[in-house]
Amino acid sequence: MVIIRSTKFESQRKTVGLVLGCGSSRGWAHIGAIEALEEENIPIDFIVGCSVGAYVGALYASGSIQSLKEFVLKMDGKKIFSYFDIVLPRSGILDGTKRLRELFSIHTHVQDFSELKIPVMVVATDLETGKKVVLKSGDILDALRASMSMPGLFAAANVNNRWLVDGGLVDPVPVSVARAMGADIVIAVDLSSGTFSRKKRKNQKMQREKTPVKQAPHKNELIQKLSAYYETAEFSFKNKINDLFKKEASTPDIIETVTTSINIMQDRITRINHAVTPPDILIRPHLGELKMLDFDQVEHTIEEGYTKAKAKIDDIRTMLETEI
Repeated sequence: MVIIRSTKFESQRKTVGLVLGCGSSRGWAHIGAIEALEEENIPIDFIVGCSVGAYVGALYASGSIQSLKEFVLKMDGKKIFSYFDIVLPRSGILDGTKRLRELFSIHTHVQDFSELKIPVMVVATDLETGKKVVLKSGDILDALRASMSMPGLFAAANVNNRWLVDGGLVDPVPVSVARAMGADIVIAVDLSSGTFSRKKRKNQKMQREKTPVKQAPHKNELIQKLSAYYETAEFSFKNKINDLFKKEASTPDIIETVTTSINIMQDRITRINHAVTPPDILIRPHLGELKMLDFDQVEHTIEEGYTKAKAKIDDIRTMLETEI
């Protein structure tokens, strides 16, 4: 992978900030969007990320986006919970601290913001004050863990004596941060497009399951160990949920209720924020059929991000060619 940086011949060009929004399982669309920008040699001077957008952005800035793509294409998305520790009944159902470090270190040895090839800003929310927190120095894994702490699902993260949770609570697609950093052009990838009804998602899921996707075996030893060790974690997780919440099958379970509610909230917040501080280029992959934890549609998700980013290339070039 070649990270596009400015050269001495481009000293007068506009500064480009890439904003990668939150979206859980939809987040792999960021991989496709980045691939499209790279193919067209669109320069990226810095990245602002929230939740999964911060995770993908940090790995791209470390030079490891291809490794991430290969990993998620092989990952069994239906066992996503096996990559996290179940911690009922603490502040969240899952604690991803240890596993997140392992899943990040699979792709890169980078541990500190200063080691990244492109500057990255990670957005989180202060649980006490409710204010937006921008993390851009120190341990990058602590920052990512905080930014990805979806309330009710993941336990809050303690960073510099502050309890932090998902940045999507206050700024799901943090365009304002890119503006504050001095970006002349802000390219934003918003994954909140299209919230579908439960019935429509269920019908589409049934159609997808008619054509099962074969998962390639993991070659990486660490991934094999993780998969083997946590093979039954999803089953255990569902049993715990069923024991605690005896509900009819037609009733939304706690995971769907929490994630869908947050998705609705984030969509509304993003619309308001964009009205106040709009990006110059808005890329919106249409992934409304995916629930926030549908991690088994990776190839389609990446392709949708790629396609929607490609459609914006002419607009981006026009802005780059305009004099400062």
